[in-house]
Amino acid sequence: MGLLNSLFSKKENKIVEYLNKKAILLDVRTVSEFNNKSIKGAKHIPLNMLYSHLKKLKNGNGSYIVYCASGMRSEKATSFLLSHEIDAINGGGMNSLSALIR
Repeated sequence: MGLLNSLFSKKENKIVEYLNKKAILLDVRTVSEFNNKSIKGAKHIPLNMLYSHLKKLKNGNGSYIVYCASGMRSEKATSFLLSHEIDAINGGGMNSLSALIR
C-alpha cells in the first residue's frame, strides 16, 4: 500500500504544480459526457477531435491537464499531445481531479 500511496502522491503533486502554473484543463470526453457534467472553466475537445485542433493547441502556449471519465482516454490524449511537443499531463478521471481542484 505504501508504494501505491507514493505513486498517487507524486501524481497529485504534479497536478498541483501544473495548476499553480495556470495549466489549462482539457476535457477529452464525448460531447454528451461534457454536457452532462464538467469542471468549470475546462476546455472541451473530444479525444477523436484532438488532431483537428492540434494547431490551436500548439499556439495556445500553455500547459494542459488532460482528463476524461476514468483516465484511459486522457492517457491517450496526453501521449498524443506530448508526441507533438505540447506540454501536458494526465489528470486522470474527472471526479478525482475535481476533488483536487476544490
